[in-house]
Amino acid sequence: MSGQKKTRVVCGMSGGVDSSATAALLIEQGYDVIGITLKLWPQDCVNRAEDKCCGPQAVTDARSVCHKLEVPYYLVDESADFQKHVIQYFADEYKAGRTPNPCVMCNQNLKFGRLIDRADQLGAEFIATGHFARVEKSADGSRWLLKRGKDSRKDQSYFLFSLRQNQLARTLFPLGEKTKSDTREVARQCQLKTADKEESMEICFVPDNNYGGFLQQANLVRKHRGEIVDVHGRVLGHHDGIEFYTIGQRKGLGITTPKPVYVVELDAASNRVMVGDEAALDRDEFVADRCNWHPFDFLTAPIEVTAKIRYNHPGASATVTPLDGNRVKVKLHSPARAITPGQAAVFYQDDLVVGGGWIAR
Repeated sequence: MSGQKKTRVVCGMSGGVDSSATAALLIEQGYDVIGITLKLWPQDCVNRAEDKCCGPQAVTDARSVCHKLEVPYYLVDESADFQKHVIQYFADEYKAGRTPNPCVMCNQNLKFGRLIDRADQLGAEFIATGHFARVEKSADGSRWLLKRGKDSRKDQSYFLFSLRQNQLARTLFPLGEKTKSDTREVARQCQLKTADKEESMEICFVPDNNYGGFLQQANLVRKHRGEIVDVHGRVLGHHDGIEFYTIGQRKGLGITTPKPVYVVELDAASNRVMVGDEAALDRDEFVADRCNWHPFDFLTAPIEVTAKIRYNHPGASATVTPLDGNRVKVKLHSPARAITPGQAAVFYQDDLVVGGGWIAR
């Protein structure tokens, strides 16, 4: 058995502790590991994101880790597709009055899709990433299932709901059974330079969280004056573009009102920002489209789930009913605040990710 050829795995390396520990664990488990960093950033991004997961420092750290672990390392330029599938999508969603979720799109189109392409070129059976999530076969062996990571505080299954069966079948998540502290300990034991590296909670290409500034700086959006109205249509003031607002926003509205008001709707067609009181943010029903399912191909009957309407949402009991065109109606058992078009709604049954879709208007 000692001469048996090892199973080859392409490991996505972001230059952080999670992907570093992932590579180390794969080697420990007997895999033949190749490290790959996808160069996703356009040049103007680099100037703002030197130390983020799309910056040069990340490449230096990833290369260093692979050198320490004595595995091959490649840097692959995917910046053109990143511009098309993530940054342009990001701008288009804001223009349409929706709030995008670029991490889901990046996972679906770039990180997993492109890594599998590279795995094919390198003769690798699997890809692996440092996500806190789990993949398992269904009881009858017919489907690949996505489940929450063991560390509930770090679980990233929400961002992976749109992965297809062919992607899940070839993906390993070595951190799925680990906690964050376990992960750092793995990196320390292997004396990896990323062991104590801080993690970024921001979108990689907008490191200062100033989305409006990024959209303008990248020439993706120009200011265009429109009305700020209340729920009755009365004009309260003016704005420079709906792209600079999101549902639930209270600060920076540029208007004065007797009581606090919040953005409750963005109307791209009329270029209007609608505001209302806090109660106007509460909804108990919405439609999600472009759904993706894991235990089955299509939803054919209503199901009871826990629905997460954004990543940091704790989840709410809901009934999901199929509609035509791969859409569903989601009826929350209790109203939720700031249900935001453009965000992902992900449906769980205990630890199982049943599926999810994109919140429509």
